[in-house]
Amino acid sequence: NISGDYLLKLIKRMPRVCETVIKEKVPRSRICVAGARVIMACRDMERANKAAEDVRKRSGNGNVIVKKLDLASLESVRHLSKEVLASEERLDILINNAANATNCPQWKTEDGFEMQFGVNHLGHFLLTNCLLDLLKKSTPSRIVNVSSLAHEKGEIYFDDINLEKDYHPWKSYRQSKLANVLFTRELAKRLEGTGVTTYSLHPGVIKTELGRHFLPTIPLWKRVLYKPFSFFIKSSSQGAQTTIYCAVEEKLQNESGLYYSDCAPKTPAPQALDDEAAKRLWDVSASMVGLCTRYTGGGRYKDNSHGCHTGKRYIYIAQFKFFRTHPSASSTWQTKHWICFLTDDLRLYSHTICCNSAI
Repeated sequence: NISGDYLLKLIKRMPRVCETVIKEKVPRSRICVAGARVIMACRDMERANKAAEDVRKRSGNGNVIVKKLDLASLESVRHLSKEVLASEERLDILINNAANATNCPQWKTEDGFEMQFGVNHLGHFLLTNCLLDLLKKSTPSRIVNVSSLAHEKGEIYFDDINLEKDYHPWKSYRQSKLANVLFTRELAKRLEGTGVTTYSLHPGVIKTELGRHFLPTIPLWKRVLYKPFSFFIKSSSQGAQTTIYCAVEEKLQNESGLYYSDCAPKTPAPQALDDEAAKRLWDVSASMVGLCTRYTGGGRYKDNSHGCHTGKRYIYIAQFKFFRTHPSASSTWQTKHWICFLTDDLRLYSHTICCNSAI
């Protein structure tokens, strides 16, 4: 849901960018017209192509391309990741900008996750992990996660992460936005010393289509009362400023894991500073999306919790309540609490196994 104006603003201020992906450094003084390579990863290809064409014309930069990405599908995320890894030599900046509506009905993703948590957090979590090796190769590089002020009232419901027992759109949205901040914080710790830095931010209240499910539910008389406040709502261009700041501001190159608002650091809500919750959320998220360890032979396994399936053999380690063998698994074994699969394709298990512990 990135607009042409928003993307144009990014290109004009950044060496390389994208709604989800950006690469190839060029000097700051030559940015827009010097061939900044921009990959727009979008769900609606028709609208994305129109926005990209608008940006090409207005910026004079023809190196803006569009790729398909549906964050509600882990298969789509993996497919895009493989495309980027196969075609790109560098990835300097990754901007996780997409989000689902604040008043989204109780929908499920393709993989059975609650829609807002699945799109706003899990999709970005998997995409980021799948592209980490390329980001490390391109250092110094940055990961920018667009969160929201809504995280301040959020809570991670570990006992009901998909909110099946008590769903409410705002409850779901706040959980997903808190997850963005916690993910950024934990990711910064895991990437310490690698040259990859992370940032989360509140872009402000912006006039976008995120409220398409929300506005119809507001009574007419309330809309009239809210009208004066519309003058304080940011345009897409204004709303892009903090994202741009986190992506390119040189003085932030030694900072990582912090939260920003209005182009300045801001202390997030207390629950967003909970390191134990951040670690637990990482473990739960990794289990849900199927991140794993990679088999190296000889009874050993190599930590690859930031990778994605690339055709190698994997050990999938999980703790769960029910177990059923799959004919394609070359071997399975079970200890007291843990079950391990040596397999070529993790997707065989992602829809049938419910993991509830760290990998």
